[in-house]
Amino acid sequence: ELPPSEFMQVADSTWLVLSVVSNGREPPGCQATGVTKIARSVIAPLAEHHVSVLMLSTYQTDFILVRERDLPVVIHTLAGEFDIYREESGECVPVTCDDVSNGFLKPKPAANPTLHPVQSPQTRFCVLTVAPDTLPAIATMLIDVLFYSHSPPREVGASSQDLDSITFFSFSLIEGYISIVMDAETQKRFPSNLLLTSSTGELWRMVRIGGQPLGFDECGIVAQIAEPLAAADISAYYISTFNFDHALVPEEGIAEVIQLLQQRQDSSR
Repeated sequence: ELPPSEFMQVADSTWLVLSVVSNGREPPGCQATGVTKIARSVIAPLAEHHVSVLMLSTYQTDFILVRERDLPVVIHTLAGEFDIYREESGECVPVTCDDVSNGFLKPKPAANPTLHPVQSPQTRFCVLTVAPDTLPAIATMLIDVLFYSHSPPREVGASSQDLDSITFFSFSLIEGYISIVMDAETQKRFPSNLLLTSSTGELWRMVRIGGQPLGFDECGIVAQIAEPLAAADISAYYISTFNFDHALVPEEGIAEVIQLLQQRQDSSR
Protein backbone atom coordinates (compact mmCIF):
# COMPACT_ATOMS: atom_id res chain seq x y z
CA GLU A 1 0.00 0.00 0.00
CA LEU A 2 3.02 2.31 0.31
CA PRO A 3 3.30 4.61 -2.72
CA PRO A 4 6.53 4.43 -4.75
CA SER A 5 8.86 7.30 -3.98
CA GLU A 6 12.47 8.38 -4.20
CA PHE A 7 12.71 8.14 -0.42
CA MET A 8 12.18 4.40 -0.15
CA GLN A 9 14.65 1.78 -1.34
CA VAL A 10 13.27 -1.75 -1.68
CA ALA A 11 15.52 -4.80 -2.04
CA ASP A 12 14.86 -6.88 -5.15
CA SER A 13 14.35 -10.16 -3.31
CA THR A 14 11.19 -11.36 -1.61
CA TRP A 15 11.88 -12.85 1.82
CA LEU A 16 10.13 -15.59 3.78
CA VAL A 17 9.97 -15.85 7.55
CA LEU A 18 11.17 -18.92 9.45
CA SER A 19 10.00 -19.32 13.01
CA VAL A 20 11.94 -21.95 14.99
CA VAL A 21 9.75 -23.66 17.57
CA SER A 22 11.25 -25.84 20.29
CA ASN A 23 9.87 -29.35 20.63
CA GLY A 24 11.50 -30.15 23.93
CA ARG A 25 14.65 -31.77 22.53
CA GLU A 26 17.01 -29.13 23.94
CA PRO A 27 20.17 -30.62 25.45
CA PRO A 28 20.20 -30.66 29.28
CA GLY A 29 21.51 -27.48 30.83
CA CYS A 30 20.95 -25.37 27.70
CA GLN A 31 19.95 -21.97 29.11
CA ALA A 32 20.87 -19.65 26.26
CA THR A 33 18.11 -17.80 24.46
CA GLY A 34 17.76 -15.69 21.35
CA VAL A 35 20.07 -16.18 18.39
CA THR A 36 22.46 -18.25 20.52
CA LYS A 37 19.87 -20.97 20.96
CA ILE A 38 19.60 -21.63 17.22
CA ALA A 39 23.19 -20.83 16.22
CA ARG A 40 24.40 -24.41 15.83
CA SER A 41 21.24 -25.89 14.36
CA VAL A 42 20.13 -23.12 11.97
CA ILE A 43 22.46 -20.14 11.63
CA ALA A 44 25.75 -22.01 11.09
CA PRO A 45 24.38 -24.63 8.64
CA LEU A 46 22.72 -21.95 6.48
CA ALA A 47 25.93 -19.90 6.44
CA GLU A 48 27.88 -22.98 5.38
CA HIS A 49 25.46 -23.42 2.47
CA HIS A 50 25.89 -19.80 1.43
CA VAL A 51 22.39 -18.72 2.42
CA SER A 52 22.07 -15.08 3.45
CA VAL A 53 19.73 -14.52 6.40
CA LEU A 54 18.23 -11.58 8.23
CA MET A 55 17.68 -12.07 11.95
CA LEU A 56 14.98 -10.46 14.05
CA SER A 57 14.80 -11.22 17.75
CA THR A 58 11.73 -10.00 19.63
CA TYR A 59 10.60 -10.05 23.25
CA GLN A 60 8.52 -13.13 22.48
CA THR A 61 10.60 -15.18 20.02
CA ASP A 62 13.10 -15.13 17.14
CA PHE A 63 12.55 -14.98 13.40
CA ILE A 64 14.90 -15.76 10.52
CA LEU A 65 14.22 -14.27 7.10
CA VAL A 66 15.53 -16.06 4.00
CA ARG A 67 15.15 -15.23 0.35
CA GLU A 68 12.27 -17.03 -1.32
CA ARG A 69 14.60 -18.27 -4.06
CA ASP A 70 16.82 -19.91 -1.40
CA LEU A 71 13.97 -21.95 0.07
CA PRO A 72 14.99 -25.26 -1.61
CA VAL A 73 18.50 -24.98 -0.15
CA VAL A 74 17.09 -23.99 3.25
CA ILE A 75 14.76 -27.00 3.36
CA HIS A 76 17.45 -29.46 2.27
CA THR A 77 19.84 -27.99 4.83
CA LEU A 78 17.46 -28.08 7.79
CA ALA A 79 15.30 -31.13 7.04
CA GLY A 80 17.66 -33.50 8.85
CA GLU A 81 17.40 -31.51 12.10
CA PHE A 82 13.86 -30.12 12.00
CA ASP A 83 10.30 -30.98 11.08
CA ILE A 84 9.42 -28.25 8.58
CA TYR A 85 5.93 -26.86 8.01
CA ARG A 86 4.51 -24.14 5.81
CA GLU A 87 1.47 -22.12 6.70
CA GLU A 88 -1.50 -22.37 4.34
CA SER A 89 -4.75 -20.60 5.22
CA GLY A 90 -3.81 -20.65 8.88
CA GLU A 91 -2.99 -24.38 8.87
CA CYS A 92 0.49 -25.92 9.21
CA VAL A 93 1.25 -28.32 6.36
CA PRO A 94 4.34 -30.61 6.48
CA VAL A 95 7.05 -29.88 3.91
CA THR A 96 9.44 -32.53 2.62
CA CYS A 97 12.53 -32.28 0.47
CA ASP A 98 10.55 -33.87 -2.35
CA ASP A 99 8.29 -30.83 -2.46
CA VAL A 100 11.16 -28.62 -3.60
CA SER A 101 13.53 -31.12 -5.19
CA ASN A 102 12.96 -29.74 -8.68
CA GLY A 103 14.29 -26.37 -7.60
CA PHE A 104 17.20 -27.61 -5.53
CA LEU A 105 20.66 -26.71 -6.69
CA LYS A 106 23.63 -28.08 -4.82
CA PRO A 107 25.26 -25.02 -3.25
CA LYS A 108 28.75 -24.03 -4.16
CA PRO A 109 31.32 -24.26 -1.36
CA ALA A 110 31.15 -21.01 0.56
CA ALA A 111 34.26 -18.88 0.66
CA ASN A 112 35.63 -17.90 4.04
CA PRO A 113 33.24 -15.21 5.30
CA THR A 114 34.47 -11.70 5.90
CA LEU A 115 34.94 -10.90 9.57
CA HIS A 116 33.48 -7.46 10.07
CA PRO A 117 34.63 -5.01 12.75
CA VAL A 118 32.70 -5.06 16.01
CA GLN A 119 31.88 -2.04 18.16
CA SER A 120 30.45 -1.90 21.68
CA PRO A 121 28.84 1.39 22.72
CA GLN A 122 28.44 2.24 26.38
CA THR A 123 24.67 2.63 26.01
CA ARG A 124 22.53 0.33 28.17
CA PHE A 125 19.38 -1.09 26.59
CA CYS A 126 16.06 -2.56 27.72
CA VAL A 127 14.06 -5.29 25.95
CA LEU A 128 10.37 -4.67 26.57
CA THR A 129 6.84 -5.50 25.53
CA VAL A 130 3.54 -3.65 25.80
CA ALA A 131 0.04 -5.02 26.18
CA PRO A 132 -1.82 -4.12 22.92
CA ASP A 133 -4.71 -2.48 24.78
CA THR A 134 -2.32 -0.04 26.50
CA LEU A 135 -0.59 1.01 23.27
CA PRO A 136 -2.84 4.08 22.74
CA ALA A 137 -1.64 5.48 26.09
CA ILE A 138 1.95 5.72 24.82
CA ALA A 139 1.25 6.23 21.10
CA THR A 140 2.13 9.95 21.02
CA MET A 141 5.38 9.41 22.88
CA LEU A 142 6.19 6.40 20.72
CA ILE A 143 5.76 8.43 17.54
CA ASP A 144 7.94 11.19 18.96
CA VAL A 145 10.76 8.76 19.80
CA LEU A 146 10.47 6.85 16.51
CA PHE A 147 10.44 9.81 14.15
CA TYR A 148 11.53 13.02 15.87
CA SER A 149 14.06 12.28 18.61
CA HIS A 150 17.04 10.91 16.69
CA SER A 151 20.37 12.64 16.59
CA PRO A 152 22.06 13.03 13.17
CA PRO A 153 23.42 9.72 11.88
CA ARG A 154 27.09 8.99 12.46
CA GLU A 155 29.47 8.89 9.56
CA VAL A 156 29.50 5.38 8.10
CA GLY A 157 33.27 5.32 8.22
CA ALA A 158 33.44 5.90 11.96
CA SER A 159 35.40 2.98 13.35
CA SER A 160 35.78 3.73 17.05
CA GLN A 161 35.90 0.45 18.93
CA ASP A 162 34.37 1.96 22.09
CA LEU A 163 31.55 4.38 21.26
CA ASP A 164 30.21 6.53 24.09
CA SER A 165 26.61 6.08 22.99
CA ILE A 166 24.45 4.99 20.08
CA THR A 167 20.96 5.96 18.94
CA PHE A 168 18.93 2.78 18.59
CA PHE A 169 15.20 2.13 18.92
CA SER A 170 13.40 -0.94 17.59
CA PHE A 171 9.63 -1.47 17.47
CA SER A 172 8.02 -4.60 16.03
CA LEU A 173 4.38 -5.65 15.84
CA ILE A 174 4.06 -9.30 14.83
CA GLU A 175 0.72 -11.10 14.98
CA GLY A 176 -0.47 -8.71 17.68
CA TYR A 177 2.63 -9.07 19.86
CA ILE A 178 4.64 -5.91 20.47
CA SER A 179 8.39 -5.91 21.11
CA ILE A 180 10.48 -2.82 21.85
CA VAL A 181 14.21 -2.26 22.32
CA MET A 182 15.20 1.14 23.69
CA ASP A 183 18.03 2.64 25.69
CA ALA A 184 17.60 3.02 29.45
CA GLU A 185 17.41 6.83 29.25
CA THR A 186 14.59 6.76 26.69
CA GLN A 187 12.70 4.26 28.84
CA LYS A 188 12.44 6.90 31.58
CA ARG A 189 10.22 8.99 29.27
CA PHE A 190 7.52 6.31 29.24
CA PRO A 191 5.07 5.39 32.03
CA SER A 192 6.87 2.59 33.88
CA ASN A 193 3.66 0.70 34.64
CA LEU A 194 2.92 0.17 30.93
CA LEU A 195 6.29 -1.21 29.80
CA LEU A 196 6.69 -4.89 30.64
CA THR A 197 10.03 -6.67 30.90
CA SER A 198 11.47 -9.78 32.51
CA SER A 199 11.10 -10.19 36.26
CA THR A 200 14.82 -9.49 36.71
CA GLY A 201 14.58 -6.23 34.80
CA GLU A 202 18.04 -6.86 33.38
CA LEU A 203 19.79 -4.35 31.15
CA TRP A 204 21.58 -5.22 27.91
CA ARG A 205 24.67 -3.98 26.12
CA MET A 206 25.05 -3.91 22.37
CA VAL A 207 27.63 -5.36 20.02
CA ARG A 208 27.32 -3.72 16.60
CA ILE A 209 28.75 -5.46 13.54
CA GLY A 210 29.92 -3.71 10.39
CA GLY A 211 32.15 -0.83 9.38
CA GLN A 212 30.20 0.01 6.22
CA PRO A 213 26.68 -0.87 4.99
CA LEU A 214 26.35 -4.66 5.04
CA GLY A 215 23.45 -4.91 2.60
CA PHE A 216 21.49 -8.15 2.29
CA ASP A 217 23.66 -10.33 0.06
CA GLU A 218 26.51 -11.49 2.27
CA CYS A 219 26.20 -14.69 4.29
CA GLY A 220 27.86 -15.54 7.60
CA ILE A 221 27.39 -12.19 9.33
CA VAL A 222 24.98 -13.52 11.95
CA ALA A 223 27.15 -16.61 12.40
CA GLN A 224 30.18 -14.40 13.17
CA ILE A 225 28.47 -13.38 16.42
CA ALA A 226 26.16 -16.32 17.09
CA GLU A 227 28.70 -19.14 16.96
CA PRO A 228 31.16 -17.79 19.58
CA LEU A 229 28.26 -16.88 21.89
CA ALA A 230 26.68 -20.30 21.45
CA ALA A 231 29.97 -21.96 22.37
CA ALA A 232 30.00 -19.91 25.61
CA ASP A 233 26.23 -20.41 26.20
CA ILE A 234 25.61 -16.63 26.27
CA SER A 235 22.11 -15.37 25.44
CA ALA A 236 21.72 -12.71 22.77
CA TYR A 237 18.97 -10.81 20.99
CA TYR A 238 19.89 -10.09 17.38
CA ILE A 239 18.49 -7.50 14.96
CA SER A 240 19.69 -7.24 11.35
CA THR A 241 19.44 -3.97 9.43
CA PHE A 242 20.75 -2.77 6.07
CA ASN A 243 23.66 -0.78 7.56
CA PHE A 244 24.63 -2.77 10.66
CA ASP A 245 23.75 -5.89 12.60
CA HIS A 246 23.12 -5.60 16.32
CA ALA A 247 23.45 -8.19 19.08
CA LEU A 248 22.23 -7.43 22.58
CA VAL A 249 23.85 -9.38 25.40
CA PRO A 250 23.32 -9.23 29.19
CA GLU A 251 25.18 -6.26 30.63
CA GLU A 252 27.20 -8.32 33.08
CA GLY A 253 28.57 -10.46 30.25
CA ILE A 254 29.74 -7.74 27.84
CA ALA A 255 33.44 -8.02 28.80
CA GLU A 256 33.45 -11.77 28.11
CA VAL A 257 31.62 -11.24 24.80
CA ILE A 258 34.11 -8.63 23.59
CA GLN A 259 36.98 -10.93 24.54
CA LEU A 260 35.44 -13.89 22.67
CA LEU A 261 34.86 -11.85 19.53
CA GLN A 262 38.33 -10.33 19.67
CA GLN A 263 39.86 -13.80 19.93
CA ARG A 264 37.90 -14.84 16.85
CA GLN A 265 39.15 -11.81 14.96
CA ASP A 266 42.76 -12.48 15.99
CA SER A 267 42.61 -16.18 15.08
CA SER A 268 41.39 -15.36 11.56
CA ARG A 269 44.37 -13.18 10.71
